[in-house]
Amino acid sequence: MPQTEHSESSIDPKLLEILVCPLTKGPLEFDAARQELISRAAKLAYPIRDGIPIMLPEEARSLG
Repeated sequence: MPQTEHSESSIDPKLLEILVCPLTKGPLEFDAARQELISRAAKLAYPIRDGIPIMLPEEARSLG
């Protein structure tokens, strides 16, 4: 099955440059497979829903 919208499976690199973890203010890594933004410092993975990063700690998945 062909992929329809490529933008739904990626995040704008410029957006990733300015987004930081709301708890640590540290950098985030984009995990395309899981559609999450990873904060290694906070050990949290913030979900991306419909192309929108959900930057709420209570919505994040714990990595620890």
